[in-house]
Amino acid sequence: MATAQGMSGIDVRAVTCELSAKLPLWIDKVYQFETRTLGIRLNGEDHAKYQLLIEAGRRAHLVKNFPPPPKNPPQFAMLLRKYISGGKVLAIRQHGLERILIFDIGKGTLTYRLIIELFDEGNVILTDEAYRIIKPLRHHRFRDRDIVPDAVYTMSSTDPTGSPEALAATLAGDDRDLVRALAIAGMLGGTYAEYVCLTAGIDKTTPASKADPGPVFDAIRSLFDGVQYAGHPVISATSCEPVVIAGESKSIPDDKNRFSGFSEALESFYPVTRAEKVRITSKPKLSEEERIHRYQETAIKKFDDKIKKTEEMVSAIYENYPFISQVISSLDAASKRLSWQEIERHLRDTSSADAKHIVAFHPDEASVELDIGKKVKIFVHESVEQNAGRYYAVIKKFKKKKEGALAAMKNIRQKKKIIRHDIVPMKKLWYHRFRWFVTSDGTVVLGGRDASQNEELVKKYMAGGDLFVHADIHGASVVIVKGRTEKMDEVAQFAASYSGAWRSGHFSADVYSAQPGQVSKTPQAGEFVARGSFIVRGERTYYRNIPLAVGIGLVLEPQAAVIGGPPGVVRSRTKRFAELKPGQYEPNDVAKKVLRLLRQKITPDEEKLLKGVLNTETVAAFVPPGGSDILEAS
Repeated sequence: MATAQGMSGIDVRAVTCELSAKLPLWIDKVYQFETRTLGIRLNGEDHAKYQLLIEAGRRAHLVKNFPPPPKNPPQFAMLLRKYISGGKVLAIRQHGLERILIFDIGKGTLTYRLIIELFDEGNVILTDEAYRIIKPLRHHRFRDRDIVPDAVYTMSSTDPTGSPEALAATLAGDDRDLVRALAIAGMLGGTYAEYVCLTAGIDKTTPASKADPGPVFDAIRSLFDGVQYAGHPVISATSCEPVVIAGESKSIPDDKNRFSGFSEALESFYPVTRAEKVRITSKPKLSEEERIHRYQETAIKKFDDKIKKTEEMVSAIYENYPFISQVISSLDAASKRLSWQEIERHLRDTSSADAKHIVAFHPDEASVELDIGKKVKIFVHESVEQNAGRYYAVIKKFKKKKEGALAAMKNIRQKKKIIRHDIVPMKKLWYHRFRWFVTSDGTVVLGGRDASQNEELVKKYMAGGDLFVHADIHGASVVIVKGRTEKMDEVAQFAASYSGAWRSGHFSADVYSAQPGQVSKTPQAGEFVARGSFIVRGERTYYRNIPLAVGIGLVLEPQAAVIGGPPGVVRSRTKRFAELKPGQYEPNDVAKKVLRLLRQKITPDEEKLLKGVLNTETVAAFVPPGGSDILEAS
């Protein structure tokens, strides 16, 4: 069992088995924290990472975190990095039951051995395949062996517990009683030696030379199997054990002392190293500017969280547009005939599934709280767009606060160059899989990418308060305006640009709009309606000679994204921008050209942070079908 002084041979066997189960492993990097304390980062399969802490003469086991390494690695750590970093761990083994852990490491055509001694003062020794020492952590000359470069590392040739014959020979030549012979010559230690005697059914005071080695060997193998395959690590005030042996008071560990592996128990048992103590006790000293900077960063994070949550509420409102519109209509009418108390009582008593979405009433505000995946407050005397506008006002308010905090941070920022780490990718919203943009007055506009999406937009997402828009040409995106907007010139340009007019090389097109009730899939006798096409009956509103143009730009704040749509809208929201007109270059080539132009406008640090945001795929999503030329780039 492991004590404050160090690990026993049984403990080394448990750690060896635990590490071997994680093979194959590769050596990543070696650190040296103190004179006798080293750390090895190990990489496993499926991107697994492990950290082996070695305190020569005392312990070697996995830990969750290393103490901070010194700025200048010591010479021995650098030598180990040179020889074994990148090498594959071929085997991890223990020499007999001695407190010696050996790593066989293959690198290229060579094999190295890293030998970790956990007895006496301990040592860490690097040798070649033939055990010729390349470099030890500590040079030492003993009476029977030398631990110096070029000397051959030697170990005892016998393992008293390795076979029945070896055990029999060890006991036969020992003049002590059985328990002492097993504890010392057999290297089991007192506690495990007594357990082996008890399991073998032999009195521990029996002379070792007269004891039957058969039952003793079977008891030792049973102990080893328990340590290696059925361990339940547990710690007490004075020891840490890989397995709780029968007869001990702590044979059933409680939850506090139960661990998933022996390394975890050892890490909990051993006190922190001196380097770790320094890390724990030292407190960072911050300047006044740094303290203010941290406070402002916290405030900005709160603003971002509020903006994010509010944007999610707006998305939930538009995703449930028909349902919310129905709730507003019903409650608005009911409030003219009944009191709010009567309305609430009636809805509480009904079994309607829709009514169950109403989780709170606010009579003083003529509003209700709806649970539509997000809890949103809806004012029943206002339209869906007006309700969404309230949330947009909240977003605007917190964006303004964030801008103020960012400006304040800029004023106290140190003169040295600041590397950006605050680029946050825009969260994917439900409508981002369609073509989309937001008008200058804040209305979401959606367009189908193909016939399937055209069908989906009309059948699933077009509601009574929306507007149906289409280019007056065969082969065009269905465009849905989600609510009211005063910027129909922007909508018309969006619809004209993502149509067959672009593919045909035209520079303008006519566009019309209609109410949702005018749009149908039901043909007259003799008519046929193809997939993605619709029949529009009744009067239409036309927008003539709409110029074709698409803008594609990169926004970084408050969230990073590639956006596209009418050039005027995109230009006003981005500092990195390209405008397209119908032309000669294929869509894929145009996407690559625009990507290069946008990348020229950002720093290398920003480019690294924007890998998932700024790429060919995100740019190509806004390139119209057909040939294009890049008219303007800024």
